[in-house]
Amino acid sequence: MDGFNVAEIVIRPITIDDADILTDMWLSLVASHQALDDNLPAAARGGEHRYVRRIMDRLSDPYTCALIAEVEGQAAGYVLAMIVDLMPDIFAEPPAGFLADIYVEPPFRRQGVGRSLVGIVQDWFRQCGVQYFDWQVAAHNPAGLAFWRSIGGQDVMVR
Repeated sequence: MDGFNVAEIVIRPITIDDADILTDMWLSLVASHQALDDNLPAAARGGEHRYVRRIMDRLSDPYTCALIAEVEGQAAGYVLAMIVDLMPDIFAEPPAGFLADIYVEPPFRRQGVGRSLVGIVQDWFRQCGVQYFDWQVAAHNPAGLAFWRSIGGQDVMVR
């Protein structure tokens, strides 16, 4: 792919019809993490199907945001985010967001797909009254770390 205009990115909610492409993208995400660091978990046997089923079970959940990006009708990436409860009876914090997964197919990287996905998630969080959100990036993923920092991400916790 030689590039495209950001206006050509279509982002829409994930539907049941996206199950196969979501399965493939999740397996690619896990494989890319494994290639970065052997300490990151591999996919369990059949894990891709359980992962996708869990997303499909939450498509109508108002606390879950699952989106797919398309460019010229081709799946280019996806994002999964949710609102989490930080035990309000224990911690004096408002609900937080959690960006669980984001994946962009290699030909579409550095083309605005990831930023577009995260931008819509940020808007959704704001509409839900969420003031901040967390995400996890593999320590040995310099491209991922650079991306998160470029959109304002800050290191808060180290595991």
